[in-house]
Amino acid sequence: MAKNEVPKGEPFDLEKLQTLFEMMEKHGLTEVNLKRGEETWKLRRGPQETISMVPATHAVPQAVPQPVAAAPAAPAPAPQEATPAADSGPAIKSPTVGTFYSSPSPDDPPFVSVGSKVSADTIVCIVEAMKVFNQIPAELNGTISEVLVKDGEAVEFGQPLFRISQG
Repeated sequence: MAKNEVPKGEPFDLEKLQTLFEMMEKHGLTEVNLKRGEETWKLRRGPQETISMVPATHAVPQAVPQPVAAAPAAPAPAPQEATPAADSGPAIKSPTVGTFYSSPSPDDPPFVSVGSKVSADTIVCIVEAMKVFNQIPAELNGTISEVLVKDGEAVEFGQPLFRISQG
């Protein structure tokens, strides 16, 4: 079997894919294209991240579908006067697109809540992306002053998840 040939039906290694996501983030890459055998993956990250998998066997000749940015679901709300809690302290932001989970499982208590003291290595939540559950550390020392997203809510790259008061 040639070096670039892959047996049909074998998926990409998810651990290697997770490592690729981490490397993209670490090095500021916004797009990666992979081709292995007949399978092509295009990974993009940023404000409107998309991940598309287009198997070559299902592609339309001379036309490969490209990801299309989705229109916002609703117009942005009119600016309101800022509340003190909304502007006080730095935020813990999502390092990836995915689904926010406040606890390790539905039956467990949340990792943190308003008033919880955290250090840089405290796990504050999980963001699930492509069946990979990423534990998110606080990366800051302080006290959780606000939880900005709801359990099970979709989050974007760089979206604030928690507000921290330091001191």
